Amino acid sequence: MAEFLEVLAYSAHLQNIIREKIVLAGGKISFAEFMRLALYAPADAQGRGGYYTGGTEKFGPEGDFITAPIISEFFSYALAEQCATVFNTLSQKNILEFGAGTGIMAADILQHLEKNNNLPAQYYILEISADLQQRQRDILQEKIPHLIARVQWLSTLPEKFSGIILANEVLDAMPVHQIMCTENEVQERYVIWQDKQFKYLESDISSVRLRAAVDTIQTELRHFSAGYQTEINLMLDAWLASLAEILQQGVILLIDYGFPRHEYFHPQRSMGTLMCHYRHRAHSDPFLNVGLQDITAHVDFTAVAEAATKNNLDVLGFTTQAAFLLNNKILELANSEHDQQRWRNVQKIQQLIAPQEMGELFKVMALGKNFYEALPAFEFKDMLGRL
Repeated sequence: MAEFLEVLAYSAHLQNIIREKIVLAGGKISFAEFMRLALYAPADAQGRGGYYTGGTEKFGPEGDFITAPIISEFFSYALAEQCATVFNTLSQKNILEFGAGTGIMAADILQHLEKNNNLPAQYYILEISADLQQRQRDILQEKIPHLIARVQWLSTLPEKFSGIILANEVLDAMPVHQIMCTENEVQERYVIWQDKQFKYLESDISSVRLRAAVDTIQTELRHFSAGYQTEINLMLDAWLASLAEILQQGVILLIDYGFPRHEYFHPQRSMGTLMCHYRHRAHSDPFLNVGLQDITAHVDFTAVAEAATKNNLDVLGFTTQAAFLLNNKILELANSEHDQQRWRNVQKIQQLIAPQEMGELFKVMALGKNFYEALPAFEFKDMLGRL
């Protein structure tokens, strides 16, 4: 009972912060601002903040969802194989991981690279949550204490970086704007506080940038029908611009669930892609359990490629997670284990590569700067032409 009341107090604290923002903004805020606060509002001295900045359990069986690195260490081993391939052509071997979650992926990547005598000079983790930083340190200290000196935590991007940048399930947690189509126009969905709860309000589009994005989508894919709702991520351009600015030479690997634009905005996807995750249950109401649940939207990978090109990054490859992992020898790595482990490994890997699981929904995109070597992992089932 005490724990339940503590959870309610945690959520109520964040709701009050968002309500104050709504009042200061004149009665409504964009959904993107609501999502930003719900996920990333700074934590107070008691650890109460947004979902990712506060102290709640997020990952694994005791959390709200399970990510690929938690499902199987062979996901990280396969990713390490790709890192090793890239390292072979780089003068500076470093890794920068965005939002390292539990830290298990970093530990497994370093362990596998050490086994193959291809360790990075530094493994940087950009993590804004003090709570997650500590959890990551604990995991790394437990699994690879002799390599922890190579790991450095950052709260902001370094001024310059050469190497590999990893972003596994990062783009889906970027705040998105929501739009709703009526018979006559496209409107933006705002968040208001009314009758002691958060509610939606449809009104005029809030910015020139959002209007331009809507016009681009309508021009390419024809007009949306009445009642159609969807999401648009306006943060991609600035985020990739910041990576392009610091990256001197190297490769950016983006792994997330999503689609090319023509699939993302398909007429049958009329309710959008927004999803919330709480205690391993998925639903579409972002106003429940505020601060206690994850809020995500699928990725428009065409928009990612456009933003990358605009910021002088090369799009090196785009494929499914299944193809990427298979091309990076995930099955061979699993088969190298002792016999008693193989069946358990195969079951877990099935979750990562099966079409009905994560294999087809999750995509991998590689971006590069001053990197001119082919990436064989993207040659089989190359999907660049679908963007």
